[in-house]
Amino acid sequence: MDSISIDLKGTTVDAVEQRGGQLRIHFSRTYQLKTMTGSRERTRWWQAGALVFSGVGSEVVVPPRGELCCCGGELEDNLYVYRDMIPVPFESRGRVGCRLEFEGLDTPLVVRGEAVQLELEGVARYIEHLRPETG
Repeated sequence: MDSISIDLKGTTVDAVEQRGGQLRIHFSRTYQLKTMTGSRERTRWWQAGALVFSGVGSEVVVPPRGELCCCGGELEDNLYVYRDMIPVPFESRGRVGCRLEFEGLDTPLVVRGEAVQLELEGVARYIEHLRPETG
């Protein structure tokens, strides 16, 4: 695979934990799109993982407990902003943050920190093959 990204829309978050200066957003299921160079076809996979921020202040409003479905958001990586996706692998330092919106919640989760790392768990599981529409 030459390119892997997590699609934030539809990703499920089952826990947001803040301890000291660290905030951990745990995804019970992320949806990944994998693409090979030279191919118009892609594959879709799922995998659990976490987005871990360090150097986070105490001003973060943690959403209520329970499973949440992400309906979009942004990941800030210094000068870059990834909309509705997270590149895989992902790790950065500097001015980092995220804004995640969830179905049924009016207030998004907004995090600012000094470093962030994506930690994937286990092995990605295949869902489907995505072929471009002909016509």
